[in-house]
Amino acid sequence: MNAPTLQTVQVGDELPALQLPPVDRTTLALFAGASGDHNPIHIDIDVARRAGMPDVFAQGMLGMAWVGRLLTGWAPQSALRRFDARFQGITHLGNAMRCTGRVVEKLEHRGEHCVRIELQSANQFGQPKIVGEAIVALP
Repeated sequence: MNAPTLQTVQVGDELPALQLPPVDRTTLALFAGASGDHNPIHIDIDVARRAGMPDVFAQGMLGMAWVGRLLTGWAPQSALRRFDARFQGITHLGNAMRCTGRVVEKLEHRGEHCVRIELQSANQFGQPKIVGEAIVALP
């Protein structure tokens, strides 16, 4: 795929979706090590159960990282001007996440030509876990 430009991108265009394998304990442990987020609720089933959860679950920032991966697979990280997200639900073990984005506006942002992209991460049942938006500068 060619790098997006302001001329080639249109409002309504969809970013190529990012489909991820089901969340497992290994993924949670690896992210904990990489991010420094060692909150035991994400890696220790006993702690999760004491907190009223049926099992461990994904770190919120892992979900945001996946959405960021969607963005940087479409445009270079250096083009990202803003990235906002709202956590909508817990990503449980076994959830196979799909990250999507859609161009909703062309705009000028701080003197640069940009696009605003609506973002979502949802599990295999269509339940949104993260929603947000990004501003991306395009040549």
